[in-house]
Amino acid sequence: MLRIKEVYVHLIVWLCFVSFPMALSFSQFGEVHLEFLPRMIVAPFLTYVNYLLLVPFLLLKKRLWQYILVSVLLLVVFNLVVNTYFSTGPLTKISEFTGVTNFTPLKRMSMAMLAISSFSFFLLGGVMGLTKDLYKREKLSRIKEMSRKETELQFLRAQLNPHFLFNSLNSIYSLVRNKSSEAPHAVITLSELMRYMLYEAKKEMVPLTKEIEYIKNFVQLQILRLSDSKNVKLRISGEYDDKLIAPLLLVPFVENAFKYGTDFKGDTYVDISLKIISETLFFQVINKIGPYKKDLESSGIGLENIKNRLQILFPEEHSMLICKDDGNYTVNLELQLV
Repeated sequence: MLRIKEVYVHLIVWLCFVSFPMALSFSQFGEVHLEFLPRMIVAPFLTYVNYLLLVPFLLLKKRLWQYILVSVLLLVVFNLVVNTYFSTGPLTKISEFTGVTNFTPLKRMSMAMLAISSFSFFLLGGVMGLTKDLYKREKLSRIKEMSRKETELQFLRAQLNPHFLFNSLNSIYSLVRNKSSEAPHAVITLSELMRYMLYEAKKEMVPLTKEIEYIKNFVQLQILRLSDSKNVKLRISGEYDDKLIAPLLLVPFVENAFKYGTDFKGDTYVDISLKIISETLFFQVINKIGPYKKDLESSGIGLENIKNRLQILFPEEHSMLICKDDGNYTVNLELQLV
């Protein structure tokens, strides 16, 4: 399809090139002089020899001296052939009109004009060849970049899913061990989490409503296992029904807040705020800095993972600020939604 479009473009360009002098001749003299047409038709020969052969097989292969030598020989031969077999040119017509056919400066000027014209067509082919090569390189670069990003996103998602599953199973295990009546409800909540991870997290973007519902289910599952959940807060405001977001982008902040936000007495302090203003999402998670120490060998997932995803998906459309003060750990994320 791209090749067909390229052919159409070339045909239109050359049609315009041939039509212009013919139209000019008709407007000035009331008739079209076709004597110049053979010269105009053979001129693109130089363009396409350079475009299709010399540039791709010599210049782009870094065979510069061979390219220069072949180019010079081609231009010399072309000018000799045209002067011999296509003698009719603008200055020739002037000579015939004035009756001065052996005026040497006029002949030299005619040859100079032919040389300049042929070099211009030859140069046009080089520009076209280099432009095409640049376009191909940029297209290939974009494809490679997209492939790299997709591979990296798949890897990051593969890391995320087991991480959430392990933590959720630990929560249910705690309920079952304590013979809590909330265990069946926790299993249902976990099934909702798993459904989202299995069917929605494979997509590039999901409705923000589903991401929020996931957060609600996750928080509810955590509350079920806590002995004291009075300091767990979740506030959501703004219009988000028609917004999209990358799946599992916000949940890791919430998960880490519950993981690290419990003190020695078992008290948990987690404050989550999600606010939508126009097309911007403001997300804040505050948790108490508890005694839990990060296991560097087993975690391997978390903040760096999310930073990578944000940089890949929203390189210029997000800002994140993390700070520790007064015994609290605060994450502020600002994100431009789709």
